[in-house]
Amino acid sequence: MGTLVEPALLLLLWQSVWALDIPLEVRQPPTIIKQSMKEHIVDPKDTMVIECEAKGNPHPIFSWRRNGKYFNVARDSQASMRRRSGTLDIYAKNNPEQYEAEYQCIASNEYGSAYSNKIRLQLYRAPVWPREILEPVVVSAGLPLVLSCDPPPGPPKPETYWMSSSFPTMQAVRPDRRVSMGVNGDLYFSNVLINDSVADYCCNARFPYKNVIQQKMPVVVKVLTTQQSAIGAAPTWLSPTGSSSSILVLQGEELLLECIAAGMPTPRITWTKDGEDLAVTSRMKVKNFNKMIQIPKASFDDVGEYTCAATNRLGYIEHTITVRVKAAPFWLEKPTDLILAPEENGRLVCRSDGAPRPTISWSINGEPIETADPQPNRQVSGDTLIFRSVSASNTAVYQCNASNQFGYLLANAFVNVLHATPRILGPRNELTKVIEGSHALLDCRYFGSPVPELRWSKYGQGNLEGNRFKTHSNGTLEIKRIRIEDQGTYLCIISNIAGRDENQVRIEVKEPIIIVTKPQSMKVMRGTDVRLECGVKADITTPVTTNWLKNKKISLDESNLVITNVNRGDEGNYTCVIKNELDQKSASAHLMVMDRPNPPTNLELSDPYERTVRLSWVPGDSNHSPITEYLVQYDDDDWLPGKWRNLSTYPGTLNSVILHLAPFSYYEFRVIAINEIGASRPSRPSTRFQTSGAPPDVIPKNLKGVGTWRNNMEISWEPLTYREWNGPKLKYLVWWRRRDSREEWKNATTKWLKYYIYDADTFTPYELKVQAVNDFGMGPESPVVIGYSGEDRPIAAPLNLRVSDIESTQVTVHWDTVTRGSIMGELKEYKVYYWRDSSQLRWHWVNRAMKSKSFPDDVPEPSGTVTNLIPYSNYKMYIVVANNRYEGPPSNSIHFSTPEGVPSAPTSFRIQQRHLDSIYVDWDLPAEPNGIITGYSLKYQTGTGEELRVEEFPPNTTSFSIRRYDRYTRYRFSVAARTRLGLGEWHTEESPHYTTESNLLLSLCINTIGLVENKHFEVLNGCCLCVLVCLSVRSGPEEPRGEIPRYSYSDNCLLVGQKKTLEGIILRSDSDDSLVEYGEGGEIPFNEDGSFIGQYTGTRRDVRELDFGGSLELHSPMNTIYSLA
Repeated sequence: MGTLVEPALLLLLWQSVWALDIPLEVRQPPTIIKQSMKEHIVDPKDTMVIECEAKGNPHPIFSWRRNGKYFNVARDSQASMRRRSGTLDIYAKNNPEQYEAEYQCIASNEYGSAYSNKIRLQLYRAPVWPREILEPVVVSAGLPLVLSCDPPPGPPKPETYWMSSSFPTMQAVRPDRRVSMGVNGDLYFSNVLINDSVADYCCNARFPYKNVIQQKMPVVVKVLTTQQSAIGAAPTWLSPTGSSSSILVLQGEELLLECIAAGMPTPRITWTKDGEDLAVTSRMKVKNFNKMIQIPKASFDDVGEYTCAATNRLGYIEHTITVRVKAAPFWLEKPTDLILAPEENGRLVCRSDGAPRPTISWSINGEPIETADPQPNRQVSGDTLIFRSVSASNTAVYQCNASNQFGYLLANAFVNVLHATPRILGPRNELTKVIEGSHALLDCRYFGSPVPELRWSKYGQGNLEGNRFKTHSNGTLEIKRIRIEDQGTYLCIISNIAGRDENQVRIEVKEPIIIVTKPQSMKVMRGTDVRLECGVKADITTPVTTNWLKNKKISLDESNLVITNVNRGDEGNYTCVIKNELDQKSASAHLMVMDRPNPPTNLELSDPYERTVRLSWVPGDSNHSPITEYLVQYDDDDWLPGKWRNLSTYPGTLNSVILHLAPFSYYEFRVIAINEIGASRPSRPSTRFQTSGAPPDVIPKNLKGVGTWRNNMEISWEPLTYREWNGPKLKYLVWWRRRDSREEWKNATTKWLKYYIYDADTFTPYELKVQAVNDFGMGPESPVVIGYSGEDRPIAAPLNLRVSDIESTQVTVHWDTVTRGSIMGELKEYKVYYWRDSSQLRWHWVNRAMKSKSFPDDVPEPSGTVTNLIPYSNYKMYIVVANNRYEGPPSNSIHFSTPEGVPSAPTSFRIQQRHLDSIYVDWDLPAEPNGIITGYSLKYQTGTGEELRVEEFPPNTTSFSIRRYDRYTRYRFSVAARTRLGLGEWHTEESPHYTTESNLLLSLCINTIGLVENKHFEVLNGCCLCVLVCLSVRSGPEEPRGEIPRYSYSDNCLLVGQKKTLEGIILRSDSDDSLVEYGEGGEIPFNEDGSFIGQYTGTRRDVRELDFGGSLELHSPMNTIYSLA
């Protein structure tokens, strides 16, 4: 049978050696194993339990003493003892106070009686402060004040603290140099200030047994102002009083030294010990602004005289506290159970100390040894009880009591005289696996009387002792720094005069775990991937497991840990734990995740002024990347909150800044922390804050004065924005006076953006200024600007209007200026009005619309050029002067004529194909001949780039015919008119693309129909024939059956309108490659002779294939039209 030895257990066994155990099956006196505390506090509302447990063979019988007398538990209806136990249960429904007493448990069997400590039972009583009405405490400012607490006593002693209440909040009183809370729970004011009367004060006590808090009725403090408070007072002692005092403290208890002084100004406290400056050690704490010294565990080194001194500018006092340290009894050597064989010798040692030194007394089974039956082989020698040649009569439980005036110690130790053969206790033939290099402990617990001799050997040979082997008194063999060669079987042998026993333990030595690759600490950015490696080498016969711990919690089971997309939650200590059944090794690394900062918290506003406020905040966690700056944002929109704007940035080392703001505005602030990673989330907004008002800072802009009538002036300006008001009820103070006059400034206040001055002279200059005004005062004045009153109509016309340098399209105009006074305002311009009265060609109609041109220059000999005139025309012209509102009377009108120029392009240029082998072109006169037409030039060229040909024509020839080389050649024609000054603008067209004879016939048909407007109506019979041709082309045999016809009546056939005009919509074929575009679609205009600018494409049909028979009736031209509908 094998067991696994845990390293922690081996270490424990190695550090402490077991004492000799007595198996419970061996007869023995009782031993107390569990009991209640000496001071035992219970709640009478619950079951009151006093514990007492003991062991022994035979099992002990229990009894109790109460206040030193036998307590008959069986006859008490409210008390009982638990089965096979001495634990006492008391159900005190009636009169629980009767059970407040001192109890002692006795466990007895035939071999002796063991006694427990004396247990003092105390009842817990709910602490109740007496309901009392506390009168207000009236004190003058500058005097000391002590507010007593006097909490209920307990038990146990309560913890006290003070609260100050100012409706509706309550907060703890913060101690400072002036205000202190004493050790006794009272509240001390070294001097009282006026502000101390703002709040009420109440003492609170927390009782630790039930964690109950009780509150005393609040005390109202009224502080009176006197002249004495300004004078001050020398120090006096509030606690302790007088010049000296003493404190007695027991060793190990808490020592508190306190000095609280009154005075005005508040005194400062200093300490000395035994005439020298107090040396503050690690065992000592100076608290409460140097008014208290706390020593948690007092020792004899703390004995001495402690002097506290209180000083202010008016005096100096001292108080000496003498500290004495005493000690309740404590153990130096506690008696232990003694097992002896008959005729053996032994002793019990009861050694203790204390201050004063304790008195030692012995008892046998609870009876004082002085009154017990004397035994010649038993002797008391001071703190030692000696036994010689013991016998069974010496078997008993012996009590040792060490006591002084501060307490007592009670110990039970039995003497058991018996004869027992040696036996090995615990499991046998164990297999123990250990790690090479560790300490191995081989257990061999045994018992026997007399005490057996013990010997360890390997494979039963020799005696293992010395060097790395050590045998402890409890039988355990310790092997230090075990090696591979130590593996094997070890034998434990015990023997005495009564017999012999042995047990073997087999050891297997395994190789230790070695972490080859340890995880490395990292500092990474949020969102990256992290890999932590943990390589290991271990014994091949002992499988290992790898666990990763994060902050001591298991995360997952893998040799290498991979964390993807790390965030702040992944930060922490990662520990790789490698373990097998014997060994465990670990290696740790810290993962630090850098991230954007956490947002600042606890935004507070303080020190408000009309234009500034202090903003403070608590910085958020920087997340391992230092905060470089803070961005403060504000929201000042009353109507649409949430529009945050940047105010300013501040260094990352600051957390309190002065903000510069606009007056009379509501603000909310928030702060964003920024580090190298990025910006934090915005903090929670601060409380809403309004700056106080101030006079306006801004000057109204764009001040100007303009007359709207001849005797007034409108003064206007741009308004201030609401943020620029700086206060309520914004108005504008307007100032004006005549320029270059000695009159005083006049002013008026208005809330509008305009102000009118009446009864002003015409076009008079005024000095103007304006300033904003609110309830807090007037803002700065604007710079003075010059404004003018209203203008009137000019009273004079420019004289001597004349022209020079007359060209075909422009002329130079000259005039004499008018006087400044006759303008009746500011000169804006001289304006020339002109119109084309007639053409020098008497038959040519002209547009007589009037035009104008302005000349703003005001020079002594003004002139200007009028452009965009039409050549060979007669013009009329006059001139006026104008101010900003009116034009003056016209000057005399003059006449001039423009010379000839070059003509514009000919109009209505048409290209027609009236026969299969010829093209006919004609044109009309130019829209603007600009002179006498002397002829026309015509250029034409085929689309294939043949030689350009030019034809010249006299003025009465406006048509030309050319013979085609073939039916498919296209021509580009350009025509221009000529005067004696030269050729004018060219008009260019391209001939249509006729691809089939049917299209040609259709063109001829259209040309014929076009004559209807000018010829006899009987020609409409030709239209019928053309329509039939269209229908035939549409329904030709080449059209596939079932397909949508390509042509429709609206597409290729012509409709006759009510005014004997014909319009058609022609679909252009996919083969159209025209070089010149004719319009952008829609209606196609026809010329007078029936030709049109356009093209037709379609299925080629021979006109000879058309069938004109059948049901076609041509008796009436109208019938044909109706039949088409």
